[in-house]
Amino acid sequence: MDKSWTTVFFSCVLLLSLCVPPSLAQTCRGHTFSSNQVFTACSNLPVLSSFLYWNYYPSNLTADIAFRKAGASTNTWVAWALNPSGQQMVGSQAILAFHNSSGVPTAYTTPITSFSPSMQPGNLSFRVSNLKAEYSNGDMILFATLHLTSSLISTNQVWQEGSMSGTSFNSHAMDSENSASVGTINFETGATVAGSVGTSTKKNVHGALNAVSWGVLMPMGIMMARYLKVFKVANPAWFYLHAACQSSAYIIGVAGWGTGLKLGSDSPGIKYTKHRNIGITLFCFATLQVFALLLRPKPDHKYRLYWNIYHHSIGYATIILSIINIYEGFDILDPEKKWKKIYTGIIIFLGALAALLEVITWIIVLRRTKAVTSNKHVNGSA
Repeated sequence: MDKSWTTVFFSCVLLLSLCVPPSLAQTCRGHTFSSNQVFTACSNLPVLSSFLYWNYYPSNLTADIAFRKAGASTNTWVAWALNPSGQQMVGSQAILAFHNSSGVPTAYTTPITSFSPSMQPGNLSFRVSNLKAEYSNGDMILFATLHLTSSLISTNQVWQEGSMSGTSFNSHAMDSENSASVGTINFETGATVAGSVGTSTKKNVHGALNAVSWGVLMPMGIMMARYLKVFKVANPAWFYLHAACQSSAYIIGVAGWGTGLKLGSDSPGIKYTKHRNIGITLFCFATLQVFALLLRPKPDHKYRLYWNIYHHSIGYATIILSIINIYEGFDILDPEKKWKKIYTGIIIFLGALAALLEVITWIIVLRRTKAVTSNKHVNGSA
C-alpha cells in the first residue's frame, strides 16, 4: 500500500511539472551556461521571462554579466541596458542581441537617444568588452564585461524584447509587461528592485492635458468668438462662452505645462529642445491673452482696433503653435497610433466646421450689408 501511494504521489508531481509553462518554472538559480561560467549573484527580473547574472569586482569597478531571455525565438531581439538618467527607454546604454541575416546570434552596444532609435551599433557612456550572444533551447543570452564608474555601481536597469522582420528591428509591444521592464540594480550588494511606470504615467497625463487644452478647447474658444457673435441672438452670450472656454483651456494647459516641467527635472539628461521652446512660447502667449482680457477696451474706444489686431494675432499664432507642438509630443511620447489618428480626426472636424461657419458668416454679413445699403438708398430717395 505504501509503495502504491508513493508511486501515485510522484506521478502527480511529474504531471504537475509538465503542466507548468517553462517560462514560469524557470528561475535564475540552478541554470547552467554552456561555457560553465558561474555567477555569484543573479536576479529573476519581474517581467518578460528575463534573468540577470553577474560577478562584480570592486577592485577595478568591473562586472561580468549575463542577461538571459527565456522563450525567445530566432526572430526575437532582446536588449538589456543601464540608464543613469531614469527608469525609461530614452537615455539607456543598451546591449542588443539578435540573430543576424546568417542566423548567427550577434550582440553589440547601442545608445538609445530617442523614442524611435536606429538600433545601430554605437559606443556607450562606459566601456563594454567580452561581448557575445548565444541561443540555446529558446534562451537568448548575451554576455559582457562592464567597465563601470562609481556612479553606475547602483543605477537603473532596463530590459526589452521585440520581433524582427528580416534584418529590421520592429518596435516592442506597449503592453503592461513591456512598459514595466525597468528597475534598479546594485552590483555591489546584489540588490535589485522592480521599478514603476510612474514616468510613463506622467507623460501620458502631460500629453492628455495639453492635447485637450491647447489642441481642442483653444480652437473651440476661438470659433465661438469668431462665428457666434454674428448671430444677434447670441450677443453677449458668445463673449462669456468664449471667455469660459479659453479660461478653462488656460488652466488645464498650465497644469499640462507644469507636468512637462516636472518631467524635465526628473530627466536631466534628456532634452526635447523644440517641444520645450514651443511650450514656453505657448505659455507666454496664453498668459498675454489672459491679461488682454483684463485690459480689453470698450468697442468704441480709440485703441480698440489695435487691441483687436494684437488679440487676434496672438490667438491664431497660439492655435498654430499648439497643433504643431501636440504632434511633436506624439512623436516623443510614441503612443498607440489610434490616439494620433483620433486627434487628427478632431482637428479635421474642427477645420471643416470652421470652413462651413466661415461661409455662413460671410453670407450673413453680406446680406446685412446689402440690406443696410438698400435702406440708405430708400431713405435717400425719400
